[in-house]
Amino acid sequence: MDQTLNDVLNALPMPALAIDGAERIKAANAAARTLIGQGIEGRNFVTMLRQPQLIQSIEAVLRDSTPRMSEYLSNDGVQDTTFQVSVRVVPDLNVVLLCFLDITQVQQAGQMRRDFVANVSHELRTPLTALMGFIETLRGAARDDAAARDRFLDIMEGEAGRMNRLVGDLLSLSRVEDEERVRPREKVLIDDILLSVIRTLTPLAKEMEITLKEDFGDAPAELVGDGDQLMQVFTNLIENAIKYGRKGGTVEIRIGKPERDPALRAMGVRIHVADDGPGIGEKHLPRLTERFYRADNHRSRALGGTGLGLAIVKHIINRHRGRLRVESELGKGSVFTVVLPTGAG
Repeated sequence: MDQTLNDVLNALPMPALAIDGAERIKAANAAARTLIGQGIEGRNFVTMLRQPQLIQSIEAVLRDSTPRMSEYLSNDGVQDTTFQVSVRVVPDLNVVLLCFLDITQVQQAGQMRRDFVANVSHELRTPLTALMGFIETLRGAARDDAAARDRFLDIMEGEAGRMNRLVGDLLSLSRVEDEERVRPREKVLIDDILLSVIRTLTPLAKEMEITLKEDFGDAPAELVGDGDQLMQVFTNLIENAIKYGRKGGTVEIRIGKPERDPALRAMGVRIHVADDGPGIGEKHLPRLTERFYRADNHRSRALGGTGLGLAIVKHIINRHRGRLRVESELGKGSVFTVVLPTGAG
């Protein structure tokens, strides 16, 4: 009987243990011993599990044999882990069986969805509140004030534009997430894409007194990619470099010579977008591609940023099996490097 119980536990792909009628741990598989501790067989389950919610569930099942679900919290020294624990009687073996299912990722995904909804609600609430306030004012105190009316309408137009950009970026993010697992098939020339982006952003650069400087090397770099999405990537990166760079400064767009990249384990081409602006603090770098994360919240809003641009960039680069690297130092500018596989080698 004991051998059968051990065989059953060892066959399970998750931590599992059995508790007998004397409230002792009768058997445990290797995963359970790793989770709870070595040498747990023969010990009272209360002294080993030590979490009231789970202990109460086990005691109730021992009392009435009705299956129950509970939770068990653990920490491996790196992160907290949450297990959903199934507590059931196995009559033929005369034990209560506990199976621990790791639901950490499910909980994290749920939290991400809740945070996302909260962030979207917050981003929309501010301009909506402003619009409602100005509409009320225009219907009342400023009804016959032409100067105030024009000023308020300008502000309302800006707030409506901000909401429109946010909705557009949300739709774009949804599309690129849906397509992330679909590999692009068309061949594109990265220098043609960059030249098109530079032509589009030249008026903005002149307005911000920024000089755009390109260095594309000798040969055009051909790769397999989605031209429209790659244009979106470099429009975002170059536009950010212009907006957050130093007034009167330079933004350099450079294509490196195709070479074998260790991170890609294949031939790749590097595209660098460098500015000489104020730079980004080191603590912000790991979080730049998170949705709605802004290194400079006030300035980003003032410049019309939605906080989704780099998240979209990340998903597009992932679709192309590429890498995004950010190097920056306060007072010394920033360099955003996109590494894309060429499809050769």
